[in-house]
Amino acid sequence: MAALGRFLERLFAASLWLAALHLVAIAVLVGAQVLGRVIDKTLLLIGIEPINFVILSLAEICGYLLAGASFLALAGTFKAGSHIRVTMLLQSLKGGIRHATELAALTVAFAFACFMSFYTLRLVLKSWQHGDVSVGVYAIPLWLPQASMAAGSVILALAIAHEFAFTLKHGQTSFSGRESEVSMASE
Repeated sequence: MAALGRFLERLFAASLWLAALHLVAIAVLVGAQVLGRVIDKTLLLIGIEPINFVILSLAEICGYLLAGASFLALAGTFKAGSHIRVTMLLQSLKGGIRHATELAALTVAFAFACFMSFYTLRLVLKSWQHGDVSVGVYAIPLWLPQASMAAGSVILALAIAHEFAFTLKHGQTSFSGRESEVSMASE
C-alpha cells in the first residue's frame, strides 16, 4: 500500500508540473506575440517595413492550454488542501461527527469526479472517432485539448479516493493542518 501511495503522490506532482508547463507555454506564446508587435512598431518608427509576426489562433490555443492547466492542477491542489472548503463548519465539528462529515464530503466529491471523468473520457473518444477539429485558422484535433481535461479529471478522482482511504485510516484528511495556512495566506 505504501508503494501505491508513493506512486500516486508522484502522479499528483507530475500532473502539477504538466499544468505548470501549460502555463509556461501560454506565457511563451503570448510573450512572442507581444515581442513581435513591439518589433513591428519599432521597425515602423525607424522607417523599415514591419515583419508582421502573428501567431494565428493564439487565443484559441491559449484557451486550450488554460483549460488543460486548470484540470491538470486539480489533483495536486486538492491534495495540498488548497481547494475551497467549508472550513468554518468543519472546524466547529469534533470527533466522529467531523470524521463522518469528511468521509461523506469525500464520497460526494469522488462521485462527482468519476462522473466528470467518465464524460470527459467519452468526449475525447467521440471527438477522436469523428475527427472533430477546431474552427479556428488551424484545424486542431479537439481530442488533444480534451485529453488533458480527461486526464486531470481521472487524476482528481484518484486523489479523492486516496484521500478517502487516508481519512478512513487516520481519522482526518492529510491536509487538515494546512487548511488554516491557506486561509491565513490569502488574508
